[in-house]
Amino acid sequence: MLQIAFIRENQEKVIKALAKRNMDAASVVEEVVQLDESRRAAQVELDNTLAESNKLSKDIGELMKAGEKSKAAILKEKTVLLKEKSKALSETADQLAADLLEKLYTLPNLPADIVPEGKTPEENLNIFEEGDIPVLHEGAQPHWDLVKKYDIIDFELGNKITGAGFPVYKGKGAKLQRALINYFLDKNTAAGYNEVQVPHMVNEASAYGTGQLPDKEGQMYHDKTDDLYLIPTAEVPVTNLFRDVILTENELPILTTAYTPCFRREAGSYGAHVRGLNRLHQFDKVEIVRIEHPDKSYEALEGMVEHVKNILQELKLPYRILRLCGGDMGFTSALTYDFEVYSTAQERWLEISSVSNFETFQANRLKLRFKDKDGKNQLAHTLNGSSLALPRVLAGILENYQTAEGIVIPEVLRPYCGFDIIN
Repeated sequence: MLQIAFIRENQEKVIKALAKRNMDAASVVEEVVQLDESRRAAQVELDNTLAESNKLSKDIGELMKAGEKSKAAILKEKTVLLKEKSKALSETADQLAADLLEKLYTLPNLPADIVPEGKTPEENLNIFEEGDIPVLHEGAQPHWDLVKKYDIIDFELGNKITGAGFPVYKGKGAKLQRALINYFLDKNTAAGYNEVQVPHMVNEASAYGTGQLPDKEGQMYHDKTDDLYLIPTAEVPVTNLFRDVILTENELPILTTAYTPCFRREAGSYGAHVRGLNRLHQFDKVEIVRIEHPDKSYEALEGMVEHVKNILQELKLPYRILRLCGGDMGFTSALTYDFEVYSTAQERWLEISSVSNFETFQANRLKLRFKDKDGKNQLAHTLNGSSLALPRVLAGILENYQTAEGIVIPEVLRPYCGFDIIN
């Protein structure tokens, strides 16, 4: 959430920055400023009314001590009126504050200066590409055919148990899935990330804290009885570990990693581009989250990018890195890098990771602060990244490592799998 003081003092800058997201924010910014002015005016009037009421109470006490009951009675009548006025002002101030917060929730984060202009994914900037695209044998197949051939993932069985988008992993497919999770976690912890296990459901405050609500309400599975949400990513519970926390500057940075299943409704997703593992309602992902000093968050972001690059280099998968344009960035992000793996069998790029800096946007919602050297509270910066999301990584391995004899396991995963080929 953008800080109201920043909006108030930089209205034109905010409008111009959000235009890079293809958003005409002029009317919303104007309404936000007006609501803030009204709220502050109501609060000043409330404070003055309460101060006057408190002064009268003291005067009444002194008059009673002096035996001037008739004068005290007149002042008591005034305090009754002041209490009624203060109650009404308090309700007005609270309502204005709620209206202001609701309006602030509609404004996305401001893009960083280096975010490219653009409206669609086709306008994202390709900034790095590495790895040789393999030449596959004649008769090579996409992963949805390979998993049937080797009986390692069953989409029909998952559909029977639950529905489309909930696959069942079997035999070597299940072991490869587990191997990837363990490998990713080991890489992250070796890089200094502290592993945690977190709940797979969160409350409304947590979903608001990281920006899933109200922006992505339609994409989340919601249990109305207990008012809990199945997590779309480990980012939500992990980042909320630090909600309403005031850290010391010496505690920064904080590096955390977690494996969780992720749940996304993905409403309106149809067609060949979402076939098989390309788009699921339930999938596994290992996440990295950082809480950083504002002066060091972009250096940390580059470090996260290098970390994900190293994993893909070890897996020996051809990949590229995109800097997302303003029109394709997530609601909460100030700058996002997407990693994509090339699927030779599908002849297309598959997104397998997003690494983002949210600056103070999430921290402002979370009230995540730290005390600086002068003892003043400042908002921290939050960052996260997929390290990695499994379905499309798995699809890339199955398709790019396929041979006429079977699917060869990447060398780095063989100690985790206990086998070197699926055949």
